Amino acid sequence: MVPDSDGRPSTLPRRTVLADGTYDLIKAMILEHDIAPGEHLGIDELARDLSVSQTPVRESLARLEADGLVTKIPLRGYETTRLLSVQQFDDLFQFRGVIEPWAAAEASRRSTRREIEALEAELERAEHISRTGTSSTYTEFVEHDTRFHTLVARASGNPLVEEAFIRTRCHMHLFRVHKASFSNAESGSGEGEFVQDMFQEYYRDGERPLALNEHIEITVAIRGGDGNSASELMRSHIDSSRRRFIPAIEALHA
Repeated sequence: MVPDSDGRPSTLPRRTVLADGTYDLIKAMILEHDIAPGEHLGIDELARDLSVSQTPVRESLARLEADGLVTKIPLRGYETTRLLSVQQFDDLFQFRGVIEPWAAAEASRRSTRREIEALEAELERAEHISRTGTSSTYTEFVEHDTRFHTLVARASGNPLVEEAFIRTRCHMHLFRVHKASFSNAESGSGEGEFVQDMFQEYYRDGERPLALNEHIEITVAIRGGDGNSASELMRSHIDSSRRRFIPAIEALHA
């Protein structure tokens, strides 16, 4: 064990803490587009920039490869993955349109009191975000969106469904698209501004966002044990997202 600053043994080895911190930093750099999609990742350069050894950088890149954020190229090392294509996003929403309505229906039948309380607590958290209206509102709503859909999948009682949803990393991909729009907007691209407008309409601040209204309706149906309504509301929610975001992604790729 490595002692903390107060002399007591820490609960985690320092190497694990260091690796986690390095992973979080590189992940943030990719999501925020400090490292652009398709850019080569030099292990030496990253280690130097982050003031760490090569070992935590290598471990972090392996984890980020599992996350779908970097790709290992034979004889060349790693590079960040490119943004999903329009077809890939469409495939992703079609997959969600199959699995998540089923999960919502099952959650209405199988969810425990604790799982319902977790959903309601998440909605209260989101209400607070919408009232606060800070510069990080969009980021916080993406995180809320991820947590909400994960909780519904978990409440279905099927661990494979929860894992399948998590592995889509849908909201992480949408976040990267949103961040890419800022670069386009700064360069005077109308496509970048259009993408931002589409996202802001769905996750607007200062009032209850459309996405949150839909989450509330889904939760009410799940809590009331209405499987048919829960399924249909989730299907409509996924389809609404698809109709809004696919044109935005088309514009960005254009």
